[in-house]
Amino acid sequence: MDTKKYFSSIKQDLPASVVVFLVALPLCMGIALGSGTPVIAGIIAGVIGGIVVGFIGNSNLSVSGPAAGLIATVSVGIETVGSLEALYAAVIVAGVIQIILGLVKAGIIGGLIPNSVINGMLVAIGILLILKQLPHLVGYDADFEGDESFLQKDGHNTVTELFYALKNVSLIATILGVSGILLQIFWDRLPVNLQFLKKWLPGPLVVVIFGALVNYIVGLYNPSVGLRSEHLVNVPLFDDIISGWKRPELTQMLSPKVLMLGLSIGVIASIESLLSIEAADKLDPSKHITSTNRELLAQGCANITSGFLGGLPVTSVIVRSSANVNAGAKTKVSAIMHGLLLALFVLLFPRLLGLIPLASLAAILIYVGFKLAKPAIFKSHILKGKEVYIPFLATIMAILATDLLKGVLVGLILGLFFAMRASLKKTVNTVNIDDNYMIQFIGPVSFLNKSIIKQFVEELPDESNVVLDFSRCSSIDADIQELLSDFYAGALEKNNKIELKFLNSQQHNKLFNQYNLILTNEGAH
Repeated sequence: MDTKKYFSSIKQDLPASVVVFLVALPLCMGIALGSGTPVIAGIIAGVIGGIVVGFIGNSNLSVSGPAAGLIATVSVGIETVGSLEALYAAVIVAGVIQIILGLVKAGIIGGLIPNSVINGMLVAIGILLILKQLPHLVGYDADFEGDESFLQKDGHNTVTELFYALKNVSLIATILGVSGILLQIFWDRLPVNLQFLKKWLPGPLVVVIFGALVNYIVGLYNPSVGLRSEHLVNVPLFDDIISGWKRPELTQMLSPKVLMLGLSIGVIASIESLLSIEAADKLDPSKHITSTNRELLAQGCANITSGFLGGLPVTSVIVRSSANVNAGAKTKVSAIMHGLLLALFVLLFPRLLGLIPLASLAAILIYVGFKLAKPAIFKSHILKGKEVYIPFLATIMAILATDLLKGVLVGLILGLFFAMRASLKKTVNTVNIDDNYMIQFIGPVSFLNKSIIKQFVEELPDESNVVLDFSRCSSIDADIQELLSDFYAGALEKNNKIELKFLNSQQHNKLFNQYNLILTNEGAH
């Protein structure tokens, strides 16, 4: 690690790490509860994700920890393998799988996701943050922190939860939450002579300090008005945490059920991490490019460590990474420090954390959401054409209706469809000028081009002049050769005149002799 480089940004990274730690803590606990595991399992994953991935990986701004995308896999997995100890053994297996994926250079998969899908994912996360945090902003904390699924464990969904929140508004929570959003807007627009304050005191940290102080003072003078404990960050005391701590049963690592669960966790965690890394790199103002293979190795080491210590699976997480960017972080020191702060405060100062209103944290995440889903982003993608905005919008809608991975899969399928269609158009080009028809074959031509060629052939009028230009063609597969042979023979019946263009006779022989097909300029007139 280049210590000089990283310490030069400590003024930005240290305050940002405090913000990320404050955001990550309730998310770690909420994801643990949502997964059906003790709170300590989520905290361990958060600590390990920050420290281990931070040291081994080379992403500037990505932050790792327990992820909402694995809640369903983990909760179902516990029932399948029968115990928490077996689950933690599966997390170790997942880490080994990720290290193997990193060694075989599987990180290249991350680069195959179209930018329209990555941007759609970021916007969807922004909208989800707003929708999911609005209930917490007004003091309705029925759903656990970190939930990203449309269907919630409390029996509601993302939309109906908003209506229940309206019926259970807390005045003091709403005041603190709205004030928190306004404070961040003001902090982003500080006069030039006060900009120096941002270096050591980012807006989100101001929101937390303000919310905790106001609620504490209100509680002193009128306890009935102040927020109750369920509306504050409620960290269990050390003795309560230790009582729920379990370690893995290493003897179960070779159990077929544990191996299958480990494989599932390893693959899902790898995909989510690669997606998050791509997103974090897009958000990084320095435009740093992360080594995805090294990231898989780092994630694997973190999951092996987390599993050994009795923690949840670790992945790179977009929400925390976005909060890190928004707080002004510059290097991975912020992620490492956030892990250290998680361990320090949970062990030594849990009561101090209990002063922080969830409404204030909701204000921070909602503001992050607004920045991720700005209207200008929609406009810029729509202006780029349907090949861009259809996968972009489909990704957003699918993530909001299902979850992150399913939504990205929908966007990826559409993105590949449009990419393939554009590629096919470039491979086979048709031209019609005054009853003179030409079809150009460019590069490798495969069965995927059949529909374009067939449409061209079907629309040809009788007694027309046709040029088949192969001068820029490198190969033609058997399906296209058969189609051309049929067309060439049928041209006699239509009295079409056909001209063939090749670079030379060697190219003609290379393209057609493989399938014993002979086309010459003497075949049809």
